[in-house]
Amino acid sequence: MANSIFGALDTTIFETMSRMAAEAGAINLGQGFPEGLEPEEVVEAAIAALRSGPHQYPPMAGLPALRQAVAENARRFLGLDVDWEKEVLVTSGATEALADAFFGLLEPGDEVIVFEPAYDSYQPIIRRAGAVPVPVRIAPPDWGVPFERLEAAITPKTRAFILNTPWNPIGRILDDEELRFLADLMLKHDLVAICDEVYEHLVFDGRQHRTLFALPEVRDRVVRIGSAGKTFSVTGWKVGYITACEALLKPIMRAHQFVTFTTPPALQAAVAFGLNLPDAYFDGLRAELQGRRDLLVGGLRAAGFDVENVEATYFAIAATGEAKSDDVAFCRAMTFEAGVTAVPLSAFYGKGDMRSHIRFCFAKREETLRAAVERIVAWREKRERLAAVG
Repeated sequence: MANSIFGALDTTIFETMSRMAAEAGAINLGQGFPEGLEPEEVVEAAIAALRSGPHQYPPMAGLPALRQAVAENARRFLGLDVDWEKEVLVTSGATEALADAFFGLLEPGDEVIVFEPAYDSYQPIIRRAGAVPVPVRIAPPDWGVPFERLEAAITPKTRAFILNTPWNPIGRILDDEELRFLADLMLKHDLVAICDEVYEHLVFDGRQHRTLFALPEVRDRVVRIGSAGKTFSVTGWKVGYITACEALLKPIMRAHQFVTFTTPPALQAAVAFGLNLPDAYFDGLRAELQGRRDLLVGGLRAAGFDVENVEATYFAIAATGEAKSDDVAFCRAMTFEAGVTAVPLSAFYGKGDMRSHIRFCFAKREETLRAAVERIVAWREKRERLAAVG
């Protein structure tokens, strides 16, 4: 018999839409994996580490070189003072890091605030940890944290909230007022923040990533999660890392010990090399993605879509523009009629009832994005002509 939580889940929307794209021969702007952005020097560092070894279990907490690099990267870009020996853990991807945090910190019956739209793995893992996800809905037009609604959702059972900033899928960075409000709530209600910050280096237009971990009064209540897959465009490597105070990290590390125990040492060595690259790499990555963002967003707007501003990540969301919008049906039609695949935003809401928007990934080659825009423009024009004569 299947587990009652995982057995009841459908195939993830990202896999579903990717299969649909393959069936239709469509350009896949749905699944969030980048193209042509992998830094050659980081790949070469992995090859060198594979050749030189060792190939046995590395330290459970991660290679010292990588843990040191995580701490140094946080100091260099965010001004954070991190003890690499006591406050950094390497995991097999950020999703494992999330699971370790939930398993290590939550008790059965604890409530966890989940801001929606949310990465679809949050709620199943929280439930499997025995806790109860409590969704707090974020909606257009401002996509801001609803202060009153959030505080009303907190009960004596609330243990934590999970915060994704920069935010997939809406491309926002939480501002100082929002972070200050969240910090005050943490202190008032004795809460922990599990912060999914995997897009920390993918911020645009001169903006800076902000983190609750930088606020001294709540530093010891924050679990900060990063991802080499996003920072170096190597999503298949599955190398993540957690930064947290020693008291929080110890139980998280025990969960990690019995989930994956370790992460491939050659990949850890390559990521350590990458995190120590000069600023020019990180600046170049942002500039390249910003250019791709502008190409796609400009094309979508030219095609008549209302597209939200994208401050960070590699996703853009657009309103379908239809009075009785069904984002799933819209994405299916666009896949088979236009030959371009996006992801329905309803997949990021537990009730699936936000049907007005769809998500595009712009971390693709420019020629891919240009071809997608051309197809979408032609499709939209055809639909308008048909609607006019219908």
